[in-house]
Amino acid sequence: MSSFATYPSLTDRAVLVSGGATGIGAAFVAHFAQQGARVAFLDIDEKGAAMLRTSISGVRHEPVFVHCDVTDVQALQKAITTATAQIGTISALINNAANDRRHRLEDTTPEEFEQSIGVNLRHQYFATQAVVPGMRELGGGSVICLGSTGWMIKNAGYPMYAMAKSAVHGLVNGLARELGKDRIRINALVPGWVITEKQRLLWLDDAGKEEIRRKQCMPGYLDADDLARSALFLAADDSRMCTGQSFVVDGGWS
Repeated sequence: MSSFATYPSLTDRAVLVSGGATGIGAAFVAHFAQQGARVAFLDIDEKGAAMLRTSISGVRHEPVFVHCDVTDVQALQKAITTATAQIGTISALINNAANDRRHRLEDTTPEEFEQSIGVNLRHQYFATQAVVPGMRELGGGSVICLGSTGWMIKNAGYPMYAMAKSAVHGLVNGLARELGKDRIRINALVPGWVITEKQRLLWLDDAGKEEIRRKQCMPGYLDADDLARSALFLAADDSRMCTGQSFVVDGGWS
């Protein structure tokens, strides 16, 4: 029977999650709240956000939802200011929002390209920019950028998504030294095929189940809780000397 860690350093710590209403993001929100953190999350899915907040009970601080389209940089900056006013100076940022919508090279328009970059990459940069001054005042912090193994294992069907997710590693490496002098850590959390409700509905057919069986070293399905537990470590003081790294959670697939 599994027994999972608790992190005293996360108690009362202000944590911000982008794309937190459903899927992996919802697991981040729930797990940080269960650790006693003050959590705010950004999303456009108001129905999903309401359902998530209702599902989380008995926690020290009720999670705060701020409606925000993260592809709009000005709206993102305003939402982070709003969240900070409600939960305090952000100590841990989880750049989670993304969309792995399938697409083809030959059909891509410039508008679709900009939208894909906006949701999968650009917000990570500008959200980080927005929280760093506060982290400096706190004397440190943690930025967790969600990557993906999809580009690493050369998956087809989403070249813009793959390009953006590969660039997350450049963002992490490009900022690690600059932020590190102020004790701000930045790392990539890199999931494999996480079987969320969306993945079950759209992609997990019999062929997908067989592919998981053949390619993962570990049996069973990777789920959102597995990613959330790794994020807890990266946000807690326990990871104080971890920065500029990629933490892959994929059951041994890649």
